[in-house]
Amino acid sequence: MRYGRALMALALALALLASTPALAADPIFGRWRTDDSSAIVSVAPCGGKLCGEIARVLDPKAPPNDINNPDRRKRSRPLAGAMVLRDFVRSGGVWKGGRAYDPKSGNSYASELAMQQDGRLKVTGCVLFLCRSRLWTRSD
Repeated sequence: MRYGRALMALALALALLASTPALAADPIFGRWRTDDSSAIVSVAPCGGKLCGEIARVLDPKAPPNDINNPDRRKRSRPLAGAMVLRDFVRSGGVWKGGRAYDPKSGNSYASELAMQQDGRLKVTGCVLFLCRSRLWTRSD
């Protein structure tokens, strides 16, 4: 009887593990140094999607607050902790449908994220049909 319950508990645990989304193990998650080395961005799952926030500002010349934000109420918030990637969903080998926010300009862009074979993260932002990509490097 004891073994039956143990087997049932094991089977339930395995079923729960098998049903866990692949989000948890995606190599895109972690800390990334931006291409201009101005910040470290922490990329993580958030509500079934992917988000990224500034974990640390590295540029000593950067303002401490989000002074260029188009929402005047957010201009006094610290840059550290500001959400710069939001609402990305996995589509094959890339993350699509999200927005990237550039605190230097205060603009947000339709974006796509893709891991490169060399381990860097390609961040592409677009306005209409004009796109620009940046390569971020892993920061541990």
